[in-house]
Amino acid sequence: MHMFFRTAIIVSLLGQSSIASEPPTTESKTVPEHVRQTIESTSDDGRPLDPRINVEKITELPVPTVPVTVVFPTAPVHRIATDRSETPLDEASWTTARLITRRGLGWLESTQSRRGGWMEGAEVVATDQPPREAAAAVAVTGLGLKAFAQAPSLAESPEAVTRALGFIRAALEEYGFDGLAAAGLGNYVASSVTMGLAAYGSLSDPGDSQSLGDAVTFLRTNQWDRAEGVTPKQDWYGGAGYGSHGRPDLSNTQMMLDALYDAGVSPDEPVVQKALVFLTRTQNLKATNPAAWAQAGTDDGGFIYTPANDGESFGSAVAGEGRYGETMPEGAARSLRSYGSMTYAGFKSLLYAGLTADDPRVAAAIGWIQRHWTLKENPGLGGQGLYYYLHAMARALRASGLDEIQAPDGTNHDWRRELISMLFELQRENGSWQNEEDRWEESRPELATIYAILALEETLKPTLDVE
Repeated sequence: MHMFFRTAIIVSLLGQSSIASEPPTTESKTVPEHVRQTIESTSDDGRPLDPRINVEKITELPVPTVPVTVVFPTAPVHRIATDRSETPLDEASWTTARLITRRGLGWLESTQSRRGGWMEGAEVVATDQPPREAAAAVAVTGLGLKAFAQAPSLAESPEAVTRALGFIRAALEEYGFDGLAAAGLGNYVASSVTMGLAAYGSLSDPGDSQSLGDAVTFLRTNQWDRAEGVTPKQDWYGGAGYGSHGRPDLSNTQMMLDALYDAGVSPDEPVVQKALVFLTRTQNLKATNPAAWAQAGTDDGGFIYTPANDGESFGSAVAGEGRYGETMPEGAARSLRSYGSMTYAGFKSLLYAGLTADDPRVAAAIGWIQRHWTLKENPGLGGQGLYYYLHAMARALRASGLDEIQAPDGTNHDWRRELISMLFELQRENGSWQNEEDRWEESRPELATIYAILALEETLKPTLDVE
């Protein structure tokens, strides 16, 4: 039986009572001793460092500590609620969310290729090897499959799911995960396919269990660890990255954890606990992150893009301090800025790793979210990555069990209602969404629309007390 996140502790941290009923009982699970020993060991097994790593850039940090016990996060739910009473939504929000989700799915189905995919032929930044177009399309189609599988009652027909599944199966038969990974999007492809197949499998158990298992296996082996000669002391350890240049980052790592969570992987497993090491080193938190950039930073509890190779942040780049903090004012100690999409990505990943709100990393992330609450932009990046941000926000807040976020001025924000209202305003007449900012492919309406629909579906899923 799945165990749940300790919502009562979170509520006490926020100084509010946003959960109407008693939270579900939580149980802890002991992390196996061999997992803890593997990560906490200072030994070097002599394996050569992967040639993709520049040994002159990699940073060494103190060996991390692994939690003795973890708590299962909220069990994944792959279907929206069938009745408003299963959610905390008011009548207007429920009706609006269903309406705009239906319109979005309708537009997506109308733009689906004859082969069942989305963004076929699109070359995506960060892919520099063939079959780059196939990899991008499979990744986006995996997320599209999830969007349709989670809301069958709002789709015009079941054909969109069938066609998307056929597209993914054909691509895997032609290229396999390793072939698609050659395009530099292996982690995104495997993560997206895992999430799509997990949602589909909940419709027709066992679904496509072989492909789902292959995707999870790819994610486990794609993680940077001792198999590539990376020890827990090194800043690449536990992360996942693009295949073309290797370096792990939080975006890829949170996608991996999102997928493993949807597939039902336990937080006490090695792949998750190794990822927790990487997550901790990505957070602007002096108490738990010994990296020099964090020790010199704002200690705000937010997250940056990657700690690898001594760290980089798009938030720092937007602030004019350089992506690597290389153009900070003379005499200032080098630090890196937190920003919105990565903070929600980090927050939910901490929950997926089995941490609760009494852990300082989780508490600090919640504090950052309170202080930077907004849906109008991706804090620290403006309009860049807005729909990615909204999707990460929805996933994180549902996983936390929170119905409201309290801002520093005391205002309580009902995140579901506000998110639905914002996406209603942003939806175009044809039912799609599109970001005016081209960054990270969100000017492509297929991708922006899928992110928007997935965010809406998080608002429509049953709440914890009725699952």
